[in-house]
Amino acid sequence: MDDIDRDLLGALVRDGRMTYQELARAVRLSANAVAERIRRLRHSGLLRGYHADLDLRVLGRTLIALTDVRLRDDVSGRDFEQSLHAVPQVVSAAHTTGEYDYQLRIACTDPAELEHVVDILKHGHGARQLRSRVILSEIDLDPSRLLGISTVR
Repeated sequence: MDDIDRDLLGALVRDGRMTYQELARAVRLSANAVAERIRRLRHSGLLRGYHADLDLRVLGRTLIALTDVRLRDDVSGRDFEQSLHAVPQVVSAAHTTGEYDYQLRIACTDPAELEHVVDILKHGHGARQLRSRVILSEIDLDPSRLLGISTVR
């Protein structure tokens, strides 16, 4: 990956709908050269796709919580992970180290819905203990910042 690839990826992170022509102007290459570089980045697995970034708050999901989950001993991680697909309020999950097994990002309309989701996780999905924190505000950090890192600091 060279500087041009980094510039292309940075541009796509900021706006995944940019055309090859727009990207070509941004990096001063032909659209065909940009298309070939993008194909190579996709083939390498570095560029996995293009996604819509939904604003959960605009969807009425104004209460966003981070919930740590410790599973019951009789529940496997695989079973728990599969069961999360049935809980639409859980918008992401991470298997973690430490005293809890998972961290969930839960998007709800109000505290009553969060309480309902917590009850569902406890009684139907094998959670033994949960700890939730409500997100007050979020800080958008551009992940393309990683493209310029040459050493760990």
